[in-house]
Amino acid sequence: MRMSETPAELLRTAVRHDGARPFLTFYDDATAERVELSTTTFDNWVAKTAGFLTGGLGAEPGERVALRLPAHWQALAWAAACWSAGVCVVLGDDDDVQVAVAGPAAVASAAGGAPEVVGLALRPLGGRFTEPLPPGVTDYAVEVPGYPDHFVPLSPPDDAEPALERGGVVHTLGGLADHARQRAEQLGAGPGGRLLVATDDLGTALVDALLVPLVVGGSAVLVRHEDPAGRAARVDAERVTAAVA
Repeated sequence: MRMSETPAELLRTAVRHDGARPFLTFYDDATAERVELSTTTFDNWVAKTAGFLTGGLGAEPGERVALRLPAHWQALAWAAACWSAGVCVVLGDDDDVQVAVAGPAAVASAAGGAPEVVGLALRPLGGRFTEPLPPGVTDYAVEVPGYPDHFVPLSPPDDAEPALERGGVVHTLGGLADHARQRAEQLGAGPGGRLLVATDDLGTALVDALLVPLVVGGSAVLVRHEDPAGRAARVDAERVTAAVA
């Protein structure tokens, strides 16, 4: 029997196993925000985003999407949506993309740099922007709720296609799980582990707070702008089994 190898397959397996369990808990110590998503809830966000990406923005398998976002739970949902649709995630400033997805700090510079530009307000509970967006920029929070909670691509994504470009390194869709398993061994993340990942870097968060939990059947606590003084209490409260230094 074939082992699940793509992030989409691993996420479906996690939902079938126990969709109600916490999968991703997000903290921002600068704003005191805390959001907890079950596996099913995260999967729903991924499905809606994949539907928006393909149906609303016209992205096709093999195309590239730039994520100009910080380490945030919505950024992880966007990456998983891209992989579900067979679209390559590009980290960093790259205008050779079909879609650019930008947070508040990058939305102005991203405007006009790609055929489709999407803005994420990154407000609590996925709220929309409160200020007008530049012309040609779509507010993600306005558009995505209308898409279905389930996504099935017209054809299965090709495992050999590029899936993640970061700093000149390219991982294929089929190679992401292998990369995550190697990282899990480095971190000592065992089956069912709950990882504390304190980072403001999206590339780190994608691997340590999304892919590693998927391959070990675990979960993650992603902390942005961490206050180190609160780590011990958070580790105890969230029942963390391993922390990323």
